Amino acid sequence: MHPGQAIADIRTLLDRYLIGLDDEELDDAWAAALFTRDARVEFPMSGHKGLEGLAAYHRDSLAAFAATQHLGSAAVVDLGEEGRAVLRANLVSTHVHHPGTGGRPLFTAGTLATGEARLTGEGWRLSALSFRVLWTEGAPPAPQESR
Repeated sequence: MHPGQAIADIRTLLDRYLIGLDDEELDDAWAAALFTRDARVEFPMSGHKGLEGLAAYHRDSLAAFAATQHLGSAAVVDLGEEGRAVLRANLVSTHVHHPGTGGRPLFTAGTLATGEARLTGEGWRLSALSFRVLWTEGAPPAPQESR
């Protein structure tokens, strides 16, 4: 595979992940199209390992909000040896609180996303994705607000 095509494919994985969080049914097919079987996803407050249950983990996390919008920069992708790559991107996530929760309606975070990808028999898949919050505005939902 041409290196330029590999980089484009890996960038598309991250784009599809972010758009999927806001606009798609997060089911097992969604997760399998993006991640390896042994994938790790790590957020500041929680994480998940493995493809099994990964879609449900995301659905449960997003249920704390009425809506979300994740805007990512173009990913910087560095190809490694033997079908491996690392990536980095900036992300601004806006989370809309459920009506009636009080306080400001939005919680926004600026985040550095880092990850790894592997070339599998089905094409490139994310094997690790982690998020480091750099700044926030507004308040995250209180634990009792999680649904």
